[in-house]
Amino acid sequence: MSSDQPEPQPDLTDDPAALKQMVREMTQHIQEQNRRIEQLTHQLDLLLRRTFGHRAETVEESQLRLAFAELAREGEEPVLPVPQIEAENLLGPPPEPGSIKPRKGHGRGRLPEHLRRERIEYQLSEAELACPDCGHLREKFGEEIREELDYVPASLVVKQHVRFKYACRDCQEHVVVAPSPSQPIEKGLPGAGLLAQVLVGKFGDHLPLHRQAGIFQRHGLRISPSTLGDWVEQGAETLRPLVLEMKRSVLCSHVIPTDDTPVPVLDRARKHTRLGRLWVYLGDEEHPYTVYEYSPDRSGKHPQKFLENFRGCLQADAYAGYDALYQVDPGTGEARVLEVGCMAHVRRKFYEAQTTDVVRSLATVAYIRLLYKVEKEARGLDPPARRALRQEKAKPWLDQLKTWLEAQQKEVLPKSPFAEAAHYALSQWTALTRYLDDGRLEIDNNAAERALRSVAVGRKAWTFAGSDAGGERAAVIYSVIQSARRHGLEPFAYLRDLLARIPAHSQLRLAELLPDRWTPSETK
Repeated sequence: MSSDQPEPQPDLTDDPAALKQMVREMTQHIQEQNRRIEQLTHQLDLLLRRTFGHRAETVEESQLRLAFAELAREGEEPVLPVPQIEAENLLGPPPEPGSIKPRKGHGRGRLPEHLRRERIEYQLSEAELACPDCGHLREKFGEEIREELDYVPASLVVKQHVRFKYACRDCQEHVVVAPSPSQPIEKGLPGAGLLAQVLVGKFGDHLPLHRQAGIFQRHGLRISPSTLGDWVEQGAETLRPLVLEMKRSVLCSHVIPTDDTPVPVLDRARKHTRLGRLWVYLGDEEHPYTVYEYSPDRSGKHPQKFLENFRGCLQADAYAGYDALYQVDPGTGEARVLEVGCMAHVRRKFYEAQTTDVVRSLATVAYIRLLYKVEKEARGLDPPARRALRQEKAKPWLDQLKTWLEAQQKEVLPKSPFAEAAHYALSQWTALTRYLDDGRLEIDNNAAERALRSVAVGRKAWTFAGSDAGGERAAVIYSVIQSARRHGLEPFAYLRDLLARIPAHSQLRLAELLPDRWTPSETK
């Protein structure tokens, strides 16, 4: 048969019922294909945004107003009978022309007073001091000062610890030596300042060890990255008891926000790295420490192990690994750990759903924005006052938001991005609204996400952990540095003092060195 001849077409039946069935199947197939195209388009848009776009989930008020105007044009009613009134409640009246104040300029501020000043004086010669009219020497009556900020490179110092020996001159025996001071690393080369610089450099300033080795080489000192790695290992072991003290305190908190982030880990048995995890646990105001924990995978057994003695509220995302913690005790009828949801996760899902349903998504984002407006008003209030304000202002909006989502779920495709976002919110509703009844809780888990930001930034520089043991050491050092920053301490000064004192400090009095109780030692 020639290839130019058309292929034979199948015969179509004349049976109306069979034809209707064929149309239904074709329609269902087309709908499935459209849904798949929409899903892939949505995923592609998200990938492009995360790769090339801004990560901030910002929405201009004009976009929200357009969304409500579109709802009004289509004749849909979100919750209130008139969508325009809803927009006014959520966003406030449009700004009047000329009411927006211009931004202030970026003028040069005064340099900090604690910086050391070097005075350099410029005087005129006698010939220049002579008055051009009478010839007498002019006298100084004031001065003009211009401050210039300069930089003096850091320097390495060799400290010689000289221990004098003593002996009896008569019998030539009974030799004694002055006691040796404690060292951060026993019989090691680095002092407390150098070791603190290496630790803060890698885990605070995101400088990999090979870059730090290059910096030391510019100072004329050759130290291999492997030697620096040994110092990091021994420094982490010195700090580990203090982190365990932080962990014991954090587990006494009423609420613990937590989150995790992936960490590539070198695996000698593979051709490529595998993913470990760094978890963060934040204590409340009475237990103000930030503790990190490393695990070789993302199994739920790791947070369950960490929190096995915890009783209180856990604020986290909807990761299923936490579910075992929320189980109700058959004996008491109560859960040992209460789940607290994160409204920021909900907002993110609706923000991303704009790619397929911009009107409904932005209308939902507007509702959530109003909840954050209440939180801004509640900032600085004590827990009872925060609870009262939330009950008065946030609870009615949450009730309306729930009604809005339940109504819109019936109008959209079940597997569309908006429907999935609505399902996520409604399935988490009890956890999401738990903050209404407790002023000590937050509306979202952003504090834990911010605590992981330094790990995400550093990960781009040091790229991977050398082993699971390296991940555990990173968790220890991150815990100390981020807890210090939480209390406004300068990490280098804090670590330098800790590394100098912990080796000779009583383990029973480690709590004295916690960042909120720490007093710098007089000797440096």
